[in-house]
Amino acid sequence: MPETMSHAVGNQISKSEEIRAAIDAIVAQVGQYNSTITDARPPQEGLVAEYQELMDRAAAVKGRPLLYPMLGSGAGNGPLVELGDGSVKWDMICGIGVHFFGHGHPELIRASLQASTQDVVKHGNLQSNFEAYRFAELMVSLAKRNSKLTQCFVTTSGAVANESALKVCYQKHAPASRVIAFKDCFMGRTITMAQLGDSAGGRDGIPLSTQVDYMPFWTEDNIAKAGGEAQFIERSCELLQEYITRYPKQHACFIFELIQGEGGFNVAPREYFVALMDMCKANSIAVWDDEIQCFGRTGEMFAYETLDLGDYVDVFCVGKMTQACATLYTDEYAPKPGLLSGTFTGSSQDFAAGNKILEMLRGGDLYGNTGKIAKHHALFRKHVAALAAKHPDWFPAVKGQSELSGGIGGMMKMSPFGGDQKKVIAACKACFDEGVVLFWCGHGPYHVRMLPPIPVMEESHWPKIFECIERAFAKVAS
Repeated sequence: MPETMSHAVGNQISKSEEIRAAIDAIVAQVGQYNSTITDARPPQEGLVAEYQELMDRAAAVKGRPLLYPMLGSGAGNGPLVELGDGSVKWDMICGIGVHFFGHGHPELIRASLQASTQDVVKHGNLQSNFEAYRFAELMVSLAKRNSKLTQCFVTTSGAVANESALKVCYQKHAPASRVIAFKDCFMGRTITMAQLGDSAGGRDGIPLSTQVDYMPFWTEDNIAKAGGEAQFIERSCELLQEYITRYPKQHACFIFELIQGEGGFNVAPREYFVALMDMCKANSIAVWDDEIQCFGRTGEMFAYETLDLGDYVDVFCVGKMTQACATLYTDEYAPKPGLLSGTFTGSSQDFAAGNKILEMLRGGDLYGNTGKIAKHHALFRKHVAALAAKHPDWFPAVKGQSELSGGIGGMMKMSPFGGDQKKVIAACKACFDEGVVLFWCGHGPYHVRMLPPIPVMEESHWPKIFECIERAFAKVAS
C-alpha cells in the first residue's frame, strides 16, 4: 500500500488481522480438499449423467460441442485437475499456457482472496486501485534489466495487448501501414490480429484491410531448401530487403515470435534474428517482440534474455501465465495521450495473482542451465525417446525434421505418426480420454504439444503421464 494511503480505510482492510486469519483458514481448508487429488482417475459413475447435461448446455449456448469435454469442478492439485464428472487429468496444456503454477496453488488462492476484499472487481483507465500499476511497475522493473523497455500499458487479453502494440508502432511510424510477420505466426483473434496471423481458417470471411508481408521462419526444411543455415539467413535478408525496396518507408513494424507457438513450437538461433533486426533498425521498422505464449518458459524469464536480444526490442507483449496482459515499450515508442485506453484493464484478482506470479518467477529456481525448466525439458525428451524406442512404428520419419521431440524449455513438442494432422489430433483426444490433457500445433507437420505447469512438476509425474500417452497412442495406432 502506498504511503499516501496508509491511513485510508482500504489500508485497514488490507492489514486486518481478522481478515488475514480468515483467508489463511480458507486457504488451509481448500488445500486439504485439493490434497486428496493425487493421480489421474476415470469419471465417477454417479456424476456422468449430470456432467453430460452440463456439456449439452455448454454446447447449446456455444452453438457447437466443446473441443474437449472439459469442464472443471473447481478443484485441482498441482498438475492434476478435477473435472465436473469426478475424473482427474494430468493437465499438460494448462489452458494453452495460462496456468503455469498448476491448479489449486495456495499462494494464488491467497492472493485472489485478498483481492476479493476490494470495493470493485474490475479496474480501468478512469477508475483504478493501485494494483494495476503495481503489476505494471513490477513488469517494467523485470523487463528493463536486459532491455530498453520502460513503460507499460495493461489490458484484458493477449490479443488486445497485441492490438495496442500495433497502434504504438503505427503511430510512431505514421503513415506507414504495412506489417512484416513470420509465416505460420499466430497473433490472436480480433479482426486485425486474425489478418496478421498466418491462418486461413482464422480469417475466413473477414475483409482484409491490413497489409502483411510474410517471412520464412527457421525450420530444418527451410534450411535444407536454402542449402544450409548461412544460405537461409542470406536468402531471408534478401527477401526482407525485397519487401523494403518494393514498399519504401511503408512498414511500421516486424512482429517477432522468438519461439513460434501455434506455428509448431519452432525455435530459431540468435544470429537469424540479429540479421533481420539489424535490417529493421537500419530502415526505421519497429521490432515488436510477441512473448504472450513463450514468456517465462525459456532459459530465462524473457525469451529476449535467452537470446540476448533485449537491446533490439522496441515493443513487447506479454499475457497468458501473467493473468493480466500488457504491452511494454521504450521511451522512444511511448504513445501520445489518447491512443491507449480502455474501460477495463483487468480485475483485482488478475493483478493480485499476476504480481504474485511475477514474484514467484523472479524468486524461484526455474531458470538457467540447472533450473527446473531445463531439467523437465530433458525429462520430457527422455520419455519421448523411450516411447519411440519401444514403439518405433508410432514414430516414422517426419519430412524435414530430424528429431522426434523438440521445442524449448517449457514449450515441448513431439511428432508421432509422421506429423499426420488427423492422427495427431486423434492422439491428443485419445490422451484426454486416458487421463492427460494435451493439444496440437503446427501446420504440416503437426505435433503434440505440452505447456506443463513446471513449477509444480515432480520427476515422478512423468512416468505416469507417459503411461497414459502410451495407452492413447496405441488406440490411434490400431
